[in-house]
Amino acid sequence: MIMNNNINNALKGQKQITMNRLNKLFQEKKDLLSIYFTAGYPQLNDTMTVLTALQDAGIDFVEIGLPFSDPLADGPVIQQSSNLALKNGMSLNRIFEQLGDMRKTITMPVTFMGYINPVLKFGIEKFVKLCAKTGIDGLIIPDLPFEIYIEKYKELFDDNGISNIFLITPQTPEERVRMLDENSSSFLYMVSSAAVTGAKKGISEVQTDYFRRIKDMKLKTPKVVGFGISDRESYQRVCNYSEGAIIGSAFVKMLGQSQNLKSDIKEFIATIK
Repeated sequence: MIMNNNINNALKGQKQITMNRLNKLFQEKKDLLSIYFTAGYPQLNDTMTVLTALQDAGIDFVEIGLPFSDPLADGPVIQQSSNLALKNGMSLNRIFEQLGDMRKTITMPVTFMGYINPVLKFGIEKFVKLCAKTGIDGLIIPDLPFEIYIEKYKELFDDNGISNIFLITPQTPEERVRMLDENSSSFLYMVSSAAVTGAKKGISEVQTDYFRRIKDMKLKTPKVVGFGISDRESYQRVCNYSEGAIIGSAFVKMLGQSQNLKSDIKEFIATIK
């Protein structure tokens, strides 16, 4: 897509956000492990319990999913968790209430993953400012177009120290990958395949070729691989080509079956790291 003059002008005048926890993490560590879970799942008030247990288990940063009724990028496991969280009463107001004192105990980076429609309905300026106040380090909004972000929201994100995390896929052209790289402030979310989220066994040669191609581009921005990472083998393999991996569906599935969240989370992470 050819950028118009407004976007070009915005890029020329852009400023970098203040270094946050994500930036420091990527400078200090490698082979990072991030875990995705849905806020308000399996029970409405489990959000801080899961978050605290993950930190205690030694993960590097977390991706908290904001439930939405039409999560286009998510597979059946995460879709189900999102639907149940909404039935439990989870909302954007509720998640900010639950995480209001988060930074009294949580020191690792925390990101939100969600979709643009609920954020726009909530009020994007209000949302970003509450993220900053709560201690959220980054946002992953798959359906927020890069061009719209640059034109309308980049200054808001920058002013509040919030990193907007872009996704790349095997189909993303090299020119666009480099453009996203130049305008990233923490990491690039490297989607492992063109499919939706979901635990899969093994990493294919096609995926490996994609990882190798992106690694050979020598981008300035760290890369974290998500979608289809489910166990120690897939985690270790993708770390050969990136700075880390995100595990989502396999973890969310475990949460839905758990009888003791704290002990089961500790055991799950121990099987990965």
